[in-house]
Amino acid sequence: TRSGFPSSTSERAWYFWRYSVTTLSVDCSVKSKSCSWIDLRLMSAPFIVKAFSYHTRGRLFVNITWTSYPQLLSATGTSYGYRIGKYEVTNAQWNTFTAAAGAPTGNGYGYDLSAYFTGAQQPTNNVSWYEAAQFCNYLTSGDKSKGAYQFSGNNSNPGDFSGINRDAAISSYDIAYVIPTEDEWYKAAYFKPNGSGYSLYANGLNTIPAADNGWNYSGGSYNAPWDVGSGIQEQNTTFDMMGNVYEWNETPIWDWARVQRGGSYYSSDVLSSSYQAYGNPLGQNFSVGFRVASVDEPTVVPVPGAVLLGAIGLLYSGLRLRRRTT
Repeated sequence: TRSGFPSSTSERAWYFWRYSVTTLSVDCSVKSKSCSWIDLRLMSAPFIVKAFSYHTRGRLFVNITWTSYPQLLSATGTSYGYRIGKYEVTNAQWNTFTAAAGAPTGNGYGYDLSAYFTGAQQPTNNVSWYEAAQFCNYLTSGDKSKGAYQFSGNNSNPGDFSGINRDAAISSYDIAYVIPTEDEWYKAAYFKPNGSGYSLYANGLNTIPAADNGWNYSGGSYNAPWDVGSGIQEQNTTFDMMGNVYEWNETPIWDWARVQRGGSYYSSDVLSSSYQAYGNPLGQNFSVGFRVASVDEPTVVPVPGAVLLGAIGLLYSGLRLRRRTT
């Protein structure tokens, strides 16, 4: 333990890391404690992953707070505050994680593919839901098998997935890093900051912006995901919740699938709030990645079926889509 450096995972500096590329310095907040000028070169690999310290684009989490505004879609929204990643998880972040903790693994398939698009700041891809869950566990506990996502084994081989318990993870580690639920993701993307309701698109409007005008989706000149943060900042200061890559949500559909949201670089008709994709959590797809959320208080999450409002049977590049209706 270095002088001034928090000694336990429950005390370490999780929130609002700000980086200086030239000085490699950090200012941070650790609950009631504070620290500054931690040389990133002195940190251990696990802590570098937890701090996302190799990403130098400024603050990496966005605060999403509860308001009393009536929800426009049944069971949409949350009754607790949380944070969600400003950017999708990058290949650089993913590779630092696997170097420190070992690649995600478990019993069965869903752990065998590497990223198809390999740029350091491109969003990581070909990641299964279970792999994303182990990434979040490692951010929480330093162990791929321990955190909000419960597995039967250990860090070397997490084994079988057995369930989700966010509150237990918060109790044990103070903060749980998680895959955002559909409600958390939806609110971060579409809830208007002035509290006036939800927009159809993450840019705060009900009309789709032109491709290439700060957005990476089909119809533009890009044929791959771009580096995270390359586009226009969205209404809640996130990037790429509309295009680039689909993003896993924690929320299950039926007994075999998990929600995916946001569309990708090759889609255009699935970018709005009214569309919902889903995939097998074991599936690995070059157009699917994820972003991280964090919670530090008990969460009240609606039952999964409450958010499934209407459906269409469209099959789109291996991803089945469901359309939400108001």
